[in-house]
Amino acid sequence: MTEEREALRSAVRGLLASYPTRAAIGGPAGYDAGLWARLCKEIGVAGLAVPPEYGGAGAGLLETHVVLEELGRRLTPSPMLGAVLAGQALLRSGDLEACERLLPAICTGDVIAAVAFDPFSSSIMPSSPPTSAGLPSPASLTASGGRLSGELQHVLDAGVADVLLVIARGGVWEVDASTVHRQPEESLDLTRRLSTVRLDDVPARRLGDDPEPTLWDIGCVALSAEQIGAAAQALELTLEYAKTRHQFGRPIGSFQVLQHRLAEAHVRVEAARSASWTAVEALVAGDPQAYRPAAVAKVCCSETLQVVAAEMVQIHGGIAITWEHDAHLYLRRAYASAQLFGSPAQHVERLAFAAGLA
Repeated sequence: MTEEREALRSAVRGLLASYPTRAAIGGPAGYDAGLWARLCKEIGVAGLAVPPEYGGAGAGLLETHVVLEELGRRLTPSPMLGAVLAGQALLRSGDLEACERLLPAICTGDVIAAVAFDPFSSSIMPSSPPTSAGLPSPASLTASGGRLSGELQHVLDAGVADVLLVIARGGVWEVDASTVHRQPEESLDLTRRLSTVRLDDVPARRLGDDPEPTLWDIGCVALSAEQIGAAAQALELTLEYAKTRHQFGRPIGSFQVLQHRLAEAHVRVEAARSASWTAVEALVAGDPQAYRPAAVAKVCCSETLQVVAAEMVQIHGGIAITWEHDAHLYLRRAYASAQLFGSPAQHVERLAFAAGLA
């Protein structure tokens, strides 16, 4: 962590502290628009990895990683993940006109971008067996004459998006979000909204090919930053509770069995953090094998958050399963985010296939 990244972390953490997560959960947009505007305009979070000529800060994915980790700590609902993916999709597409037209407004937060992945596209889960996850071979989207048809499920922020970038048939397609039908889905994670998007022969502009490393891998790595932030915060809250909650005349944290469990959780969080930062550094370095650390980060960080969130619920006891306590929100985030961009089992299969073991 450089001095500049520590300053960025402090700025984001300080701003988030004054915006309660629960207040945004029940809102019409699913996130606090005022907070998002301040994050974008005062700190420039959406444009950290965007060059200055397109209205960004000219930093990189490492700085974006810092912000995502802080958002994950507080489970802050925001369109940040979509903004990161959209920015990378546009920059890597090679379409300068689309970059000049869309990126400045995405960086300021005035335009909300959502990225939708066709799960049957050949660009999803590359270097994996053709039968991975039991997916059928035909694409779920069809493209003809500059128009797209089909249905995409579990699309982040689609309900509030102004522009939709569809990753399908090996390419990146730009679609006006107002031309598609968006149906909200019930989600286990109350802090993150998903939608089913139906495209009925809508106009679409192909911006370019899905680059290597694919946007799917970039999504895995960005999500891992959120996961380690959430896991670290869940552990810190549980440690504090173990120091203050008394049973049998002493703090429960003084019991050896809990000390062992908390120590193991700490080791898991630090290992997951190493995996996550190794993956983002591989992306920044342009490593042609970046999909490997990306898959490792997805597996390690998903499983770590699930374990730590479960320990948080068990050690807090009865209070953890009440609506008033945040423990259930961390548990919900853990199990829901593990399924985004491929489950841990799918990525293990992917790594095994790449190593010639499957």
